[in-house]
Amino acid sequence: MSLSCFELGEQMLSVDAARDALMTLVEQPVAVERVALGSAYGRRLATDITAPINVPQNTNAAMDGIAVAWPKQPPFQTQWPVAGDAFAGQAYEGEVPPGWCVRITTGAPLPSGTDTVIMREQLVEGDTSVAVNSPERVNVGQNVRQAGEDITQGAVALAAGTRLDAASMGLVASLGYAEVAVYQRPRVAIFSTGNEVTPPGEPLPSAGIYDTNRFTLIGMLSEQGADVVDLGILPDDPHAIERALADAATQCDLVITSGGVSVGQADYTREALETLGQLAFWRVALRPGRPMACGQLGDSRTPFVGLPGNPVAVMVTFSQFVVPLLQRLQGQPPVPPQRLTAIAQAPLKSRLERSDFLRGIYTCDDLGVLHVRSTGAQGSGILTSMVMANCLIELGDDQADVQPGETVCIQPITSWQ
Repeated sequence: MSLSCFELGEQMLSVDAARDALMTLVEQPVAVERVALGSAYGRRLATDITAPINVPQNTNAAMDGIAVAWPKQPPFQTQWPVAGDAFAGQAYEGEVPPGWCVRITTGAPLPSGTDTVIMREQLVEGDTSVAVNSPERVNVGQNVRQAGEDITQGAVALAAGTRLDAASMGLVASLGYAEVAVYQRPRVAIFSTGNEVTPPGEPLPSAGIYDTNRFTLIGMLSEQGADVVDLGILPDDPHAIERALADAATQCDLVITSGGVSVGQADYTREALETLGQLAFWRVALRPGRPMACGQLGDSRTPFVGLPGNPVAVMVTFSQFVVPLLQRLQGQPPVPPQRLTAIAQAPLKSRLERSDFLRGIYTCDDLGVLHVRSTGAQGSGILTSMVMANCLIELGDDQADVQPGETVCIQPITSWQ
């Protein structure tokens, strides 16, 4: 962007412009640390994982059976004298002469001189020799895994920035790494605001609401690998909010609030942000979630995101803005949300010059075509719509109402990005 994000002020930003501006608030990523591989699930790699060995290390048998030294001249023999045995972890020593075989188990290194494995189910074994049934089914080189066919020594097995899941942890282990260098978990402070907000487990006042957003944020931040610092509920008191923001800025890499960022009479979070730091922007052309204050706090210039107060708006804005911000904090270029194309099954309401994110349910027909419908009522306080949804239907700011049969963009809802 040509403008500094702090020059955006009162402008109404598109979703893409707001996302780009938000990324500039992160001035440096979190620190790097080394952790035991067994504790690295969900962490982002800070360096490439390079293969110090071939995987597999040796050319080996893909099945139990015999490893044969294919004769130099046809015809293929049906009776093979046995030179010895090879087991996983115990290689056969020596050269196998042409026309001989070695009994072998899956994973055992292929003995020198052999090039083919015939599976046990095709064999009739004797004391000193083995007969092969259906020799016409045998091909040179079959049932053999070549050294390095998975990963070649010196190759990059996993790039820096990869988030370690179960498969990638197994891959790292296969290369012999007991520790990995990863980005520290971003420390994210969260709190809810409002005199009406009541902790679950306490009696609900007649004018109160239970604190939904803080627990939703704890879940979403945990899914993204963050270390959550829960600061609880703050009253509609500008001094209390200011103190909490100031303390959080010194302890954490990112501060998130929910509620208190609109133009309401008791919305003090934006005022506290402007006192302690600098407001970048606070108006985004999307529904749900238009009031969203962003900026930096204190001398540390800690990024701050003030999410809306309605539960669905919190989840939508988190997916569009906080997820890429957490990626940025961990040294990664922001990855756009996954988008697929689906056919609308019913009319969908939208408005030009505003992005609408509707909660949807998509299915796949027998031909592999995706179809989508809304979950029903789309109020930003209807949290059951997010529970039912498996996607967000993204209607861009250049898209008006959608009719059945028209194509729309959907973002599948996943917990791992």
